[in-house]
Amino acid sequence: MGDDKEVLAQRFEEHRGHLKAVAYRMLGSLTEADDAVQEAWLRLGRTDTAAIDNLGGWLTTVTGRICLDMLRSRTARREQPMDDTFVPDPVIRPVSVPSTDPEQEALQADSVGVALLVVLEKLEPDERLAFVLHDMFAVPFDDIAPVVERNAAATRQLASRARRRVRDTTPPSDLDLGRQRQVLEAFMAAARGGDFEALVAVLHPDVVLRADAGALVRGVAGSKVLRGAKPVAESAMLFSRYTAAGRLALVNDSLGLLSVVDGRIQSVMSVTITDNRITSMHILADPSRLQHLQPPPP
Repeated sequence: MGDDKEVLAQRFEEHRGHLKAVAYRMLGSLTEADDAVQEAWLRLGRTDTAAIDNLGGWLTTVTGRICLDMLRSRTARREQPMDDTFVPDPVIRPVSVPSTDPEQEALQADSVGVALLVVLEKLEPDERLAFVLHDMFAVPFDDIAPVVERNAAATRQLASRARRRVRDTTPPSDLDLGRQRQVLEAFMAAARGGDFEALVAVLHPDVVLRADAGALVRGVAGSKVLRGAKPVAESAMLFSRYTAAGRLALVNDSLGLLSVVDGRIQSVMSVTITDNRITSMHILADPSRLQHLQPPPP
């Protein structure tokens, strides 16, 4: 029996990275994703594995079901991420050093941007499940339908509605890292130098800044949403001390800016860049969530 448990544990570990990637896209939280994966392992231990034909598929749908329950509970309690300032947990890695951690590699493979995760937060839980499992992980609608307690046709409609909303509200992004670096370096230089006009020039006129600071930060209410180049530039000038301590890193699928002081992350900024201008900025500065993140090597 002990050998059987060891073999099952080894087989589960082979799927852990994939399951965390599923849970992260469902929940937008790395700690909650870990909780969901752990619950999937516990459920596997209570299941007759002889009846499971496809362990990977079974674990994926079970993890999806767990995440769906967590999203429904979150919505029922009216907690964040219903708040418009919510910024999902970022996946951070150094710009030039490849990861050797299989779990991190799974999270980073086909990585989704923070801007897309923000859009996913606005979907209904059932829509999010159908979209994530089908569109991101190619799970058949016949397998998703029992999880959302609908037939396959209705489940297809859930994914279709989610897909339209994602398409209509996710900003286009230039994924060329070289151009991203040029824009971010121009932004940092302007903020550090106090050049307001240069800041405005690197921002799209309709840029949106979403800052999630959780509780009050040093007496300043840091959670906010700003729209427009001038208000965003004014905010960048006000908090230029964070920019001065900033360094570039890969944040999810693109370059971003980390503020690191005494080896601890103070804030993480991800951006969407289109036509050499910043169209959206997402800043996580919630100390309670940042304490779980480690700065990557410079």
